[in-house]
Amino acid sequence: MNKALYSFSILALFLCAIFLHSSSLAAQDAPAVLPMKERAALINELLEERLRNLLPSLMDETNIDCWVLISREYNEDPVLKTMLPAEWLAARRRTILIIHKSPNTDTLGLYAVARYDVGNLFKKSWDKEKQPDQWQRTIDLLKELNPNKIAINYSETFGLADGIASTDRNEFTNYMKKVGLDQRIISAEKLAIAWLETRTEREMAVYKHVMQIAHHIIGEGFSDEVITPGHTTTTDVEWWYRDRIRELGMVAWFHPTVDVQRAAADGAKTRSDFSKRPAADIIMPGDLLHVDFGITYLRLNTDTQELAYVLKSGEYEAPAYLQAAFESGNAVQDHLTNAFAVGKSGNEILKEALANSKNAGLRPSIYTHPIGYHGHAAGPAIGMWDSQGGVPGTGDYKMRPNTAYSIELNNTIFVKEWNKDVRILLEEDAFFDGDKVTYINGRQRTLMLVPRDKGYLRQD
Repeated sequence: MNKALYSFSILALFLCAIFLHSSSLAAQDAPAVLPMKERAALINELLEERLRNLLPSLMDETNIDCWVLISREYNEDPVLKTMLPAEWLAARRRTILIIHKSPNTDTLGLYAVARYDVGNLFKKSWDKEKQPDQWQRTIDLLKELNPNKIAINYSETFGLADGIASTDRNEFTNYMKKVGLDQRIISAEKLAIAWLETRTEREMAVYKHVMQIAHHIIGEGFSDEVITPGHTTTTDVEWWYRDRIRELGMVAWFHPTVDVQRAAADGAKTRSDFSKRPAADIIMPGDLLHVDFGITYLRLNTDTQELAYVLKSGEYEAPAYLQAAFESGNAVQDHLTNAFAVGKSGNEILKEALANSKNAGLRPSIYTHPIGYHGHAAGPAIGMWDSQGGVPGTGDYKMRPNTAYSIELNNTIFVKEWNKDVRILLEEDAFFDGDKVTYINGRQRTLMLVPRDKGYLRQD
């Protein structure tokens, strides 16, 4: 089968999975998930597309013509790990990847100074029998390529761009000094972050499907199929989510949190400290449920917080005062995403969004982060729950187009019917194209109901 036809067949399978998933939503069946072989093929296609079509422009943008990534087995640089083929679950021995961009061309040289080809893209460029010293072969290849800059992954600000181990950095630098190339070594920070945070058009088509699965699982857990009021605990639901994710052949990148707020004065309290998990609580009619949930699938991560209301006897919808409280959280979302702009720092966006929210009479807290290859991903930090005045370093990073974010925040509102503050905690994943923000699979606009006869509203 030729490559174009094979690529089409993988895309067709993926679109078929989306169709099956859409059908399953109506029937409340399990979402369609690709088998492992087809996942691997899709991951490898997306990787090749990124290396061929995206990375050259990022290297031009950051003025870097050579990128060297070095990792040892089970101690992988987080950037290098995103460049491994799907069949590789770790680096092998010491894996050294060299990416070189010649002047006036968009074609990259992809070299593996390793005992093996690294997938179909990085070609083995070391014969140990001819040159036993892997470091020396690395230096010889760099001398042949003769780049102006040689970037490696070290950074004081971004952990994800600081992946080279101290031993590898020291040995590499010492060898470079011997041939006078050490003065060309620079930090790859800007290139590493740009690579991790930039999403392609095809990736975003895949991302929507990943989000559909995540939203569907949340809805399954917040239903009478899982929750029996007066019996089921919040911890029971958390572990149900963990089991369900595994049942579908995926993984959680963090343990889910489920907690409640309720009217009773001696009942569950509004969360004010995110440094510890809420205690287990028996779910009761009249409770406002909250979940924090994330999966990893096709190398993309989700991070979602949504709310549900447990109906009391004789109720068929959530009380109007709780729905109004919920909508205050949507309002903070709007103030935040309206502040997004290319070239603004995370701290500037945070300051503007908080000011506009407060001017509208809201009591917001914003702690939004990038999402993608990692749950708390590369890019500008837009507040943290304990840093509402800005985040030094990562908060100073400027927003770029074609990037994705978990719009994570809360609004505190006094509910007179409960005679207490209620915190509306929301998180929905969204894409910024440089002009506007679009929620990847919509956002929650009404409270889920437990039990419910029909789905709840989620839209842009």
